[in-house]
Amino acid sequence: MSGYDDAYGRWREDPEGFWRVASEAIDWDRPPGAIVDHSQKPRPAWFPGGELNTCFNALDRHVRDGRGF
Repeated sequence: MSGYDDAYGRWREDPEGFWRVASEAIDWDRPPGAIVDHSQKPRPAWFPGGELNTCFNALDRHVRDGRGF
């Protein structure tokens, strides 16, 4: 089984748990209050209340952690 198949299987079994684990790899400025809020219609709200800096997560944290040039 491939890494993709493993990840897909974990997501299928427990989508909220899968994204909870994935969200732990993100540097949040303000962590979300929940993983998903199903009360938001017509679509659920993912990571409600969470705030992050996309540029920091994409680049700056890697430089901070010694992976810059």
